[in-house]
Order: sequence, then C-alpha cells, then structure tokens
Amino acid sequence: MRSNRAKVRAGVSMAATLPMLAGALALGIPAAHAADNPNRDTLAGTKPAWATAKADKGATADSSKVSARVYLAGKDATGLAAYAKAVADPSSASYGKYLSAQQVKQRFGATAAQVAAVKSWLTSAGLKVTDVTEHYVAVSGDVAAVEKAFGTQLHNYTKGSKTYHAPAKAASAPAALDGAVLTVTGLDNAPHKASSKEQLPPPDAVFKNAGPFSSYYGSNTASTLPAAYGSKIPYAIKGYTGKQLRAAYGAGTYTGKGVRVAITDAYASPTIAFDAATYAKKNGDAAYSSGQLKQVLPKNYTKTEECGASGWYGEETLDVEAVHAVAPDANITYVGAASCYDDDLLDSLSKVVDNHLADIVSNSWGDIEANQTPDLAAAYDQVFQFGAVEGIGFYFSSGDNGDEVANTGTKQVDTPANSAWVTAVGGTSLAVGKGDKYLWETGWGTEKATLSADGKSWTNFPGAFTSGAGGGTSKTVAEPFYQKGVVPNALATANNAAGNRVVPDISAIADPNTGFLVGQTQTFPDGSQQYSEYRIGGTSLASPVIAAVQALAQQARGGKAIGFANPSIYAKYGSKAFHDVTDNPTGSGLAVARTDFVNGYDATGGLTVSVRSLGKDSSLSAVKGYDDVTGVGTPANGYVQSFIKR
Repeated sequence: MRSNRAKVRAGVSMAATLPMLAGALALGIPAAHAADNPNRDTLAGTKPAWATAKADKGATADSSKVSARVYLAGKDATGLAAYAKAVADPSSASYGKYLSAQQVKQRFGATAAQVAAVKSWLTSAGLKVTDVTEHYVAVSGDVAAVEKAFGTQLHNYTKGSKTYHAPAKAASAPAALDGAVLTVTGLDNAPHKASSKEQLPPPDAVFKNAGPFSSYYGSNTASTLPAAYGSKIPYAIKGYTGKQLRAAYGAGTYTGKGVRVAITDAYASPTIAFDAATYAKKNGDAAYSSGQLKQVLPKNYTKTEECGASGWYGEETLDVEAVHAVAPDANITYVGAASCYDDDLLDSLSKVVDNHLADIVSNSWGDIEANQTPDLAAAYDQVFQFGAVEGIGFYFSSGDNGDEVANTGTKQVDTPANSAWVTAVGGTSLAVGKGDKYLWETGWGTEKATLSADGKSWTNFPGAFTSGAGGGTSKTVAEPFYQKGVVPNALATANNAAGNRVVPDISAIADPNTGFLVGQTQTFPDGSQQYSEYRIGGTSLASPVIAAVQALAQQARGGKAIGFANPSIYAKYGSKAFHDVTDNPTGSGLAVARTDFVNGYDATGGLTVSVRSLGKDSSLSAVKGYDDVTGVGTPANGYVQSFIKR
C-alpha cells in the first residue's frame, strides 16, 4: 500500500490561519453595516487571511477576468440555524420534526424578489449573470466591474511561491438588499479544491498486495521475522470483508433495508457497476437488486488532469463497496462532482439536499483547515443546515495525516470535517479475531521500520510516522453545544480560551494495515484492464463504514431518519453503545509485519519487508474517554439498537 495520496493546493502558505468563525458568519447571517459605508453590508470573511499588507503586490489590472458566486442567505438565516439545531437535539421539543425539501425552500429559501434584486445589483455594476440556482447567482466580468459591485479593490498577493488576486478589504453588498446575500466566493483566484482521502494509488496502474497475509488478526504469525515490542507479530491481514466488519460493529440482523445512503466524490468510475457486483459475489455480500446502486452525474467534467480524475475512481469504488458490505440492503446513490474544486463539490451536496436523494451522506474528501476560507465555510454550512432541517446527516473523513505537522508543518485539522454541522469520522486499527470476534481497536497511527539487510532486526525501530487519523482542535470554528461537557477542556481551549470545535466525533476502521478488501478494474502492465482486489484504508474507509452503520441504526428505528447525528452521538457518550478506543488496549506495543512489491504489482522488482506499529498517531493520542483520534469511540454491539425509538 502506498502512502497517502492527499495533495495540498499549489502555492499554499501552510502557516496561514483563518479568523474565528463566530457570531453572524457561523450562523450564516450577513454582518452589520460596513463602518466606512452605512449604505452597504460587509460580507465577513471574504478577504482571505493570506492577503496581507506584506504580501501585497499592487492593484490587479482592471481588464483581468473574474468569475464569482453570490450565495443567497434566504428568507431567515437565523431561523434556519436555530431550527437545524433544534431538530437534531434529542432534548428539544422539535427533535425529529423534519421538513420536506419543498417546505425548507418555502420557509428558508431565497424568494424570487431577492434573486431578482441580487441579479439587478450585479448586472448594474457591469457583471454578466452566468447561472442562477436556488443557492447562488454566478457572475463573470472584469475587475473593474467586480470592484464596483462588491465595494472593494482587488490586489495581487503572493501566496507561497505564486501570486493570486484577492479583495484588499472584505467585500460588501448594498444594504438595500436587506441581508439577501450570504457571502461571495471566487473573488480570490487561489485554487479551492479538495483531495480524496483513500490510501490508494491511481487505478490507471494496477496495485496488488504481496503476501503472506493473515485471514483474521493474528491468524498468521511472522515467526521467521524479528520480534517487535518483545514478541513475534502477525502478518497484516489480506483485507477484512463485510462479514467481519458487520460483526465488529454490532450489525446483528439489520441490513439497512429501506434506507438511502448517498456518496459524494469527484468524477465517476466507468466500471463501478461491474466492480461492485463482482466484489459482492466474490466476497459473500448480497447481490445488488435492480436500481439499488444509482449515479447522479454532471453533464460535463472539468479540470480532469489537475484533479487527477482517475485517482478518484478508487475512492468511489471503496465508498460504494464499503457501504454495501456493511449495509447490504441499503440503497446507494453516488453523486459525482464535475471536478475536485469546492464549487463543484458544493453543487453535489446541494443536489442531495435539494432533491432529498438520501438521509445519510458519506464524504471521503477534504483539505487542510488553513486552505479553507470563511466565505466557503459559510456556503458549506448553509447546505449542511438545510440538510439537518430535512433530516439529512453528513459524514466526513477526518483526514489521513494525523495532526498534519508532518504533511504541512502546522498542527491543524481538516475541512469540511471541522464544520460544526457535520459528523467528523476518525480512524482506528481494528483487530477482528477467529470466528469474527471483535478483539480490540487502537487509534490509527502508523510508524514504519524496514527489515535490516541481514534480516535479523528492524532498522531504526519503530521507525518514522507515515500516516494516521486526522484530528485535533479547530482554529476557526467555535465549540458546538453538543461537545460541551464531553470534550476535555484542554482540547477545546487549545487554540482559543472560549473553546473551539474538536475533531473527530466518532470513528471506525481506517488503518490500511488492518484494512478492507476492495475490488476494482485496473490497468495491468500489458495494457489490459482487469478486475483485481487489494487491501485499502484511510478515514476514506471509516466514513462509509460509519454511514453504513447509521443506515442500520435508521432501519432499527423503523426507518425514521436520524438526521444530523452529533447531538445523539454525544448524548450516548460513556454508554455501552461505544467501544472506548485507546492506543494500548492489550497493555503492550502492537504491530504487524508487511511484505510489499517494490513495483506495486509483482515480485519481479523485488520485495520490501516492514513492521508497522499500531496506535502511534503523530502528536495525537487515543485515551480513555473522548480523544482527538477516535472521538467518543467506535460503534459497539449496543450502538445500532440504541437508536430504536422508545
């Protein structure tokens, strides 16, 4: 298994931080009148943190072209946030009283008059309206028109090794619009994109795992290899299957029947139907029924080379096969984005909400928090709030680089997992024993050391950190109500005395060394395309597994949607519904042995042998109680049943 493929945006200053998303912006409410112009409302967060006086290289040419989206606040942004909270809170009288997509639009959506007023404002400034949806008005034009419309100048700023334009001060909108504008995105032209979270090479070149393997944890001891932590260690498993994961997380007799799960990623695998059906048949999962797997795709794809489109095929494959393996009767709708850029991913999420395509949405993609800007955060949060009001829950991978220091040089969390309106899913190393018995889990964090030349020791054991579950304390998102009293104060206040959002909320299997078996059509060295199977991991696996477990829980409660699950999850904290995961469940160090093909395919290029330590996640630690590797823990035997309505 190769290292994490997650990429950062070009030219990013990793030390960048964002202003606190508090007050009006956090609730999706336009800010008050601009101090220097009482006739305009400031759109808070529209000047990025990297647009500093030191980085300023002067005014952007008036003739330069800009494309932007003006997101609409709707009739009642304050009411939307309040209702989204109430409907998800088990202690609220409004709990579970969801609205239909049409009711949400009527109660909270933008009116025709608001849309017309926004369009009139933009066109009067000289901008061309290129698209109008329920959520935004898209425009294009030159810099001069943009500056006139938004009451700010655009300047060029250095950002890392590159130069981008951005507003010299926060944008604003006419006060006469009476708060119709939520925010505007696109005024800076730095790339705003996400990367997938799977531990996987691109499928345009075949990848296979080398043996020996264990069929379950500990079934095959590496007796000829050196010991680690004082004892002989097992070989990495070949890859867990649905039967083993269902047993580990307490599926019982539930199958997700009658529940709809959506998956969003960029692009779409051309072989997904064949691969999913073949995998299910070969690994004992139920066959797909007619119409059980659907795809909702854009008319055209963009930025395919920049985003590495083929690399996303494996992400979709993993997500679909993992959901079906754990919840074999759930209906799956894959919603592909036109690119890996935030605007297109937002469109996919909006499709799910606007058409209520599912009650549960798994998302195995994201970026580092330093790359998120408050304008985009507001746009994402609005979609998540609309979803919460409809009874839709969003699940996001927490990331595969631990505290991100090794990856970016700065300790930070990932986004959109940092949103207070989504369920952030962390990762574990999972031990399932003989007879599908759950043994234990550790927080996912890998240190790797290779076999010495003489085969008698591990070089520099335990080796260097390679990957681990993302987590930690946000620098930009305030502590949500449901984490108070559960998340330790030292974590909540790590970046702000008032308390911030801590990630993750819940966790599941993620370590690629105790990973999941997937099947995918890949390109072999002779140019042929063939179906083959390999072991995979990452929080990209954890997210669809938790989404599938939520489908089981929804079935258990008679099909009634769970919706935004965090208030319910935290209300169960400390109960038998969760495995309380720690880094040292057996009292001694844990590791597995792994053999890999040097060329990723066969032994002709040689083999490498390594030891992979478990429970070594950068500076993050899985400890008793809530922690920033595994959240409240993983689903135990009582978790699914705990959602049964009483």
